[in-house]
Amino acid sequence: MSVIAWFRSLARKLDVSRTEAELQEELRSHITLRADDLQRTGIDRREAERRARLEFGGREKFAEESREEMAGHFFDTLARDVRFSLRVLRKSPGFTLVAIATLAVAIGANAVVFGVLNGIVLRPLNVPHAQSLYGIEHGNEHNMYESYPDYVDLRDRNRSFDDLAGFGVDLVGLESNGNPVRAWSDSVTGNYFDVMRVQPYLGRFFHASDEHGANSVPYIVLSYSYWQAHFQSDPGVVGRTVRVNSHPFTIIGVAPRGFIGALVFFAPDFFAPLVDQEILESKNNLDARGTQSVFMTLGHLRSGVTTQQAAADLNSIGVYLEKTYPTNHGATTFKLVRPGLYGNLLGSPVRAFLGAMMLLAGLILLAACANLGSLFAARASDRSREVALRLALGAGRTRILRQLLTEAMLISLAGGGIGLWASVALLNALSAWNPLPRFPMISPVAPDANVYVVALMLAILSGVLFGIIPARQVMCADPYQIIKSGPGAISRRLSLRDLLLAVQIAICAVLVTSSMVALRGMAQSLRASFGFDPRNAMLLETDLNIAGYRGERVPEMQKRMIDALHEVPGVEAAGVVSRAPLNGGGFAEWIFTEQATDFRPANRAAVAERFTISPEYLRAAGTVLLAGRPFTWQDDKEAPRVALVNRLLARTLFGSEANAVGRHFKQRDGSLVGIAGVVEDGKYENLTEDPQPAVFFPLAQRPVSETTLVVRSAGDPLPLARSLQAKLRSLDPELPFLALTWIEQLGVALFPARTAAVALGLLGIMGAILSITGIFGMAAYSLSRRLKELGIRIAVGARPKQILHAALGRAFKLLAIGSASGLLLGILASRVLASIVYQATPRDPLVLGGVVLAMLLVGLLATWIPAQRALSIDPLTLLREE
Repeated sequence: MSVIAWFRSLARKLDVSRTEAELQEELRSHITLRADDLQRTGIDRREAERRARLEFGGREKFAEESREEMAGHFFDTLARDVRFSLRVLRKSPGFTLVAIATLAVAIGANAVVFGVLNGIVLRPLNVPHAQSLYGIEHGNEHNMYESYPDYVDLRDRNRSFDDLAGFGVDLVGLESNGNPVRAWSDSVTGNYFDVMRVQPYLGRFFHASDEHGANSVPYIVLSYSYWQAHFQSDPGVVGRTVRVNSHPFTIIGVAPRGFIGALVFFAPDFFAPLVDQEILESKNNLDARGTQSVFMTLGHLRSGVTTQQAAADLNSIGVYLEKTYPTNHGATTFKLVRPGLYGNLLGSPVRAFLGAMMLLAGLILLAACANLGSLFAARASDRSREVALRLALGAGRTRILRQLLTEAMLISLAGGGIGLWASVALLNALSAWNPLPRFPMISPVAPDANVYVVALMLAILSGVLFGIIPARQVMCADPYQIIKSGPGAISRRLSLRDLLLAVQIAICAVLVTSSMVALRGMAQSLRASFGFDPRNAMLLETDLNIAGYRGERVPEMQKRMIDALHEVPGVEAAGVVSRAPLNGGGFAEWIFTEQATDFRPANRAAVAERFTISPEYLRAAGTVLLAGRPFTWQDDKEAPRVALVNRLLARTLFGSEANAVGRHFKQRDGSLVGIAGVVEDGKYENLTEDPQPAVFFPLAQRPVSETTLVVRSAGDPLPLARSLQAKLRSLDPELPFLALTWIEQLGVALFPARTAAVALGLLGIMGAILSITGIFGMAAYSLSRRLKELGIRIAVGARPKQILHAALGRAFKLLAIGSASGLLLGILASRVLASIVYQATPRDPLVLGGVVLAMLLVGLLATWIPAQRALSIDPLTLLREE
């Protein structure tokens, strides 16, 4: 504070003190003048002063009215209200602490959920002019993949975007100090950084002008975080040569701080040119119109162009592609989506889940406000004699109402401050948490100004909501009747507070039901049939492309690795799969009947998940062969092309699996493939998917560098991990592996279910706590108002059961109504969980029994103390007090 500002503040304080002194002097002068008049009539001076004070009335009342009429003293009056409220709240520490803790929990929960919603959904991408940036999605497929030739057509033929860029995601080997490490790359088109409108932190970016065909741009750009973590923020890194998949690349720049590309949850280690696909992925399909190689296409809309106009423009290009390339395109439609959550594939379920969580958190806050409103109303009733006396002495109703609102606002601001502090700490911890360590995942939920503003608004709104409830009692109170009648009786009819409490209990039951459904679904999913057995199995993941393996060297090295692993004691079986099921799944394969001659998309019989496997993979994975034979190493490029299909694909093609072995199907290039066997159905992309067709090709016929070794042991495979890795390093010390049990790998598939279970579980606990305090408050208040009645009942011989029914019957009635309503709503709401949690069903007897037991426990905990007090009432003591 500056000196001038300090003197101004001091002057204001002195002015307020001077005005207050003048006001008090004015009031005293009125009393003195009246006393002088009375003294002249012959009355004693002391008696004259007493009569003058009586005639004048409440001195503080006139002083308060004078202060309110005088401009510029609002803050002085507010300070008086705050000081008085603090004294009142200090006299009831139990009530104050419970109220603050209740609001802290409710506001903290809302701040956390809003912080996650804000960071993942509401906050725009960290790029300039993010509001005009859109990705291109295919019709109702929720798919943003494009072939590179299609991307070029969309880029060059559209009239709606300033420009269109594309990118893909690759796992590569990056060698900067002698040993390659696994690194994640965004493989981007040359115009990517220009389209994103970002500037480098160091060095420069590559551009479209640098591209001169395949493998023509040996440059990479490091992300800011990877530059800090792996190159120690060395500015001399620009110009340094590193090796990507054993090929030399030059680091030409560092991306700006905070820029991670077009996905809010995925932070690549560096950016590489998409035209170098052959180096990055050991394949080159940039000229293949039927092969999807661009993960996402995106760009900025031109000024004045709407999303509907842009979609129509893109759809006209789709018609052109369908007519010009009928074997690669069916009916092609497009729509525009925000790119941060990969369009509607992830965006829609994430937005729906976070929206539902925000609604539930809001309901918890509403329940907390209803709870505190009931407590404040009960407290106002207990203070009714105090309020009546103040009204009788001349205090204004508005003045008392303002005092009660000040108490409510102090509690709400204190609770909001504590809840915000806890939510900020939790959000900061979440922002540093990587839920899937094997991927460069980030949690962009660090709190910003929006979180603070929302928490403050919730605190103020909460204070008004639960503080305004006693207003009617104050505004309509009759001081004479209150002082005359004493404590009032409890109405036998259900009041608004009772209805709010029943709603609160119903919310708790909904949350408890949903959390138990999620937990039960998770437990069942671990014992479900996945089409493989994850128990006692270890996965070792790598990509032979990282160490420079190409062509025929790939299956040769994979066979050497399998043979080497069999030498490790304890290994029962070992095999290779291109990518393990439920770890991103396979790739799409168009399947046509063996009679097909027209291979346009509309004529395909199925779109199957494609996997490439080695002999003995089925045994290593625990996948059951239902008919036919497994692959052998003789199923190579010299042998007829064969495949294994799952039961669903066999039924789709031939009506049953029994008729499939020995039959054929065709691929989109017209080649004929024989069916060697049929395997059981499984889960391939996620746990909640509908049954999907799947096809498995032999590794020796369709070699892929992407390699996941599946090793089965007799017991826990974790102790074998070190021996397995050592054996593989002896084959090639420069080939990095990621080793984890198959149960651990399932964490990717189980992550949505676990997140839902934890979030719903926490909200369920909060709802239970609020229900307990709400029922306890209502039961305790009702008991305190009926002590005389209950004492008379006991005196005339009522039994304990009758006393408990009279004292707590209403509480248990509300508990039963709220629990039944909440259980019904929870059953309906749990259908939403079916898209996130495998086998999530609220009709499970364990779920239903668990919810009933939990709500009974809530009721017992809430009414235990009031019940003990009701049973210990002494009629004689009450009569003496009366």
